[in-house]
Amino acid sequence: MGMAKAEKLSLESVEGKVYTLDSVREALIRQEDTIVFGLIERAKFPMNSHTYRGGEEIPGFAGSLAEFVVKNTEAVQAKVGRYNNPEENPFFPENLPPSLVPSYPFTQFLYPKAALVNINKSIWKFYFDELLPLFVASGDDGNYAQTAASDLSLLQAISRRIHYGKFVAEVKFRESAQQYEPLIRAEDKEGLMKLLTFESVEEMVRKRVERKAKVFGENVTLNNGDEKNVTYKVDPSVAANLYKNWIIPLTKDVQVEYLLHRLD
Repeated sequence: MGMAKAEKLSLESVEGKVYTLDSVREALIRQEDTIVFGLIERAKFPMNSHTYRGGEEIPGFAGSLAEFVVKNTEAVQAKVGRYNNPEENPFFPENLPPSLVPSYPFTQFLYPKAALVNINKSIWKFYFDELLPLFVASGDDGNYAQTAASDLSLLQAISRRIHYGKFVAEVKFRESAQQYEPLIRAEDKEGLMKLLTFESVEEMVRKRVERKAKVFGENVTLNNGDEKNVTYKVDPSVAANLYKNWIIPLTKDVQVEYLLHRLD
């Protein structure tokens, strides 16, 4: 098979898509919607700190209710093939059961050794320690299971967005391998980070996400011309800061880590 033909085939992805910079960019923009809606859904519930207490709340389980929900949901989703999709990364990959359903033939677009990059432990930590207190009201309404479910939905959306950096890195590497290979061989993390950073694009993303949070999260009233009193389900700056402080930096960390293993 000729090199050009092989390269074309290798660009094919799930569901007939093709991974290019444009298609990856479109996917990232669409994922912004999911994350903003996830913030809105989680904000419906107060902190409900009982959800995050470890100990003896669940017989035979030492972790928190949130951990219990995530681990068991991931186990069920693994049985029906969720993690056969290379775009999905579990928070608790240890001892996940195999899929029990016929597997879709996902094309292996990512470089196999580099595809194993998973920073969900870092995502878990910042989500519960830093992000939740920024936009969730204090209090307890007893809806612990619903709270944990909304946490999981938002965590998975954030994780998918951050780990999509692997696909961004692979596309960029294939388009400009001559730029990346010397930095990879030298294990030059700083050089790779510089090559991957476009501050103007990052600023545009933050502004777009903040705008979406305003549009999607406005508390709608029928009072015409009352723009001064507009309120939001989630402060739009939270969405912008989520991208600024965590999603964008961690996505680039994933890209760098992926590229460092790209020539293994």
